[in-house]
Amino acid sequence: MGLLIKNIDLLSMNGRDKIIYNTNIYIVDNKIIHIGEERQDIEVSRVIDGKNKLAMPGLINGHTHIGMSLLRNYADDLPLHDWLTKAIWPVEANLNGEDVYWGSLLSMVEMIQSGTTAFCDMYFFMDEVGKALMESGMRGILTRGLIEDQDNPKRKLEETRELFNNWHGKGNDRIKVMVAPHAPYTCSSDFLTKTIDLAKDLGTGIHIHLSETKKEIEDSFKNHGKSPIKHVYDLGLFDVHVIAAHCVHVDDEDIDIIAKNKVYPVNNPGSNLKLASGFAPIDKMLKKGIPVALGTDGSSSNNNLNMFEEINLAALVNKAVNFDAVSVPAYTAIEMATINGAKALDWDDTIGSIEVGKKADMILVDMDKPHLYPKHNLISAVSYGMQGSDVDTVIIDGKIVMENREIKTLDVEKIKFMAEKRAKDLIKR
Repeated sequence: MGLLIKNIDLLSMNGRDKIIYNTNIYIVDNKIIHIGEERQDIEVSRVIDGKNKLAMPGLINGHTHIGMSLLRNYADDLPLHDWLTKAIWPVEANLNGEDVYWGSLLSMVEMIQSGTTAFCDMYFFMDEVGKALMESGMRGILTRGLIEDQDNPKRKLEETRELFNNWHGKGNDRIKVMVAPHAPYTCSSDFLTKTIDLAKDLGTGIHIHLSETKKEIEDSFKNHGKSPIKHVYDLGLFDVHVIAAHCVHVDDEDIDIIAKNKVYPVNNPGSNLKLASGFAPIDKMLKKGIPVALGTDGSSSNNNLNMFEEINLAALVNKAVNFDAVSVPAYTAIEMATINGAKALDWDDTIGSIEVGKKADMILVDMDKPHLYPKHNLISAVSYGMQGSDVDTVIIDGKIVMENREIKTLDVEKIKFMAEKRAKDLIKR
């Protein structure tokens, strides 16, 4: 039995069609089987009226720390180094698994309500994130952030191996696991090499912070005589699939290295603006054919997980920085949050666009809102005017996870209550 979404406008992100008006989408099990005219030969058990709605791929958050929602609004208006070392890391030292479980659920509620269907997470107590992920119905990559432990460097690597064995492929392949050395400035060359070997052994990718701040670049040249990008490239990190968060301070050599290897930069404009990290040269990367993805970073440095806000910032910031009104056009910014995100997460064969044969990860957006009228250009409306709160329905892996703004898989009120309770308790410890 299937699902029919009828009379819907479609932004497919398939690289060919911009907007398809008044079409029909058929979903059977978890896959899209037909787009176009109504079909009498496809049996459906549910019909959704798509009038005044736009179907588009679910948004993909390429880099975040979802358990950090418990620290939202806790430490603001600080530079990154001080924010991490003086405010965040001391509190995180007292985190436990239950904290991360409820914080992750809170983030999943926020992501679903604002149209995100898949994400790549780096944090601690990742088994708890996996449990939350199973309950929510979302699609995600679990990565246990690895900051080198001088006393027992093997322990965290073995934790990652165990995480992979426990969760990779679970939830009908909605869950993946990658290896996540935090950054070159928190991991020695020897430890980074061990993470590369582990990724190769597991047949998976790497998720890492790269070239986020000027200080990181200066320290890398002081310690290694080269940029962080060149440093990890020389170590062999780019021999595997790499999700590279930030890539703000990169020069032409760095960009050439990224373009020639399996590296997928994730732009985090909201977090980079708030922490004053700088502006990533997105336009240069895109012109080199690099499929730049988009992320929110954690909600303690953003302070939200609204990918529509990131789409808007990605389009606007680069225009101003480059003094170029056509830098990162509206459609390109949406690509960053959909098909490019799918490429970064190594899922573009199944998600990231709405096409026959792909899995049904999509959102239906209510276009009957004053801020979206008049409807001259729906792509402009998505990039420059759309809000996360405009998302009406969320479908992930063929299942309706949210409809009419009501989440079907999670107890939202309980999650808000428990997250507030855990957050207040965490700060007191």
